[in-house]
Amino acid sequence: MALIRVSAGDAIADLGRFDTVIDARSPAEFAEDRLPGAVNWPTLDDAEREAIGTEYTRVSGFEAKKRGAALAARNVAAHVERHVLDKPREWTPLVYCWRGGKRSGALATVLEQIGFRVHVLEGGYRDFRRAVVAELETMPARLAWRVVCGPTGSGKSRLLDALAAEGAQVLDLERLANHRGSVLGLVPGSVQPSQKAFDTRLWDALRQLDRSRPVFVESESKKIGDLRVPESLIGRMRASPCLWLELPLEARVALLLADYDFFVADVEAFCARLDALRALRGNAVVAEWQQAARAGRTAEVVRDLLVAHYDPIYLESMRRNFTGVGAPIATLRWDGSEASLREAARAAIEAGGRTPP
Repeated sequence: MALIRVSAGDAIADLGRFDTVIDARSPAEFAEDRLPGAVNWPTLDDAEREAIGTEYTRVSGFEAKKRGAALAARNVAAHVERHVLDKPREWTPLVYCWRGGKRSGALATVLEQIGFRVHVLEGGYRDFRRAVVAELETMPARLAWRVVCGPTGSGKSRLLDALAAEGAQVLDLERLANHRGSVLGLVPGSVQPSQKAFDTRLWDALRQLDRSRPVFVESESKKIGDLRVPESLIGRMRASPCLWLELPLEARVALLLADYDFFVADVEAFCARLDALRALRGNAVVAEWQQAARAGRTAEVVRDLLVAHYDPIYLESMRRNFTGVGAPIATLRWDGSEASLREAARAAIEAGGRTPP
């Protein structure tokens, strides 16, 4: 049974037809990004890959290939013992490495010789990455967007969750980016994915959306933390109909204190994050906020941040960038309760399903 070579385009058109997608690259390469749902069976681990590469460059390509073959054979044997012995004859894997060459070939050849129907991704991860980047240029234009706008702390992310619970289509960019979209948005102890991984997550989310139904998304900027949102998506969002979400100021403060409770518990971390606002607000203002926070007046600081900093900046940005914000297709008001949030979600679905004027 010969190996079956598939192009990146053919593979990503229906990844679900493969029982297992196997990434034969090193763990560090796998961690940076991989095909959706892939598992890592490295032909060479990080240290082995570095050592073989160094030997290839500094000593001899022939000697490096011999040593690499011995390491790869041992690693492939371990993967077979660990992962393959329980697989039925009908098991159908897709195997790839960086360019669809030696590392995936070593693993795929052994699996094929066992008798499995093995597919190898031509061009490997490199061609997959090229296909993702190309598709991200065109996918946003095929979808009808409804942009949820509203001041900081009004509960836009919560509305997206409520919309999803009501059966609406939602794209949650902040969840994909693992960031809450402001100076305070990175949760302490967590990290954002790489840009490549974010692109892949976004591509994977977009390809699963139904083009015949609207998609609700939050009014994000071009960057979420350190990650860039594709211009093709930002452009479509900014030209799409908007909904405006409102929540009373005190309820916004309470919501933010609940969502960012780690800053309430760790005041010094909160104060350190406030340092990033010195260039915009000045040293004296930020110092006052930090002093108030250390005195236990965190709610007062949050209220002042909203009124003096976030609200004016957000409103100016929305008016400048989102054409539909001046005449939203719906103004949604809620009071902080789950019941009123569900009502707002239903109203958003009803408004978002109509053809905008």
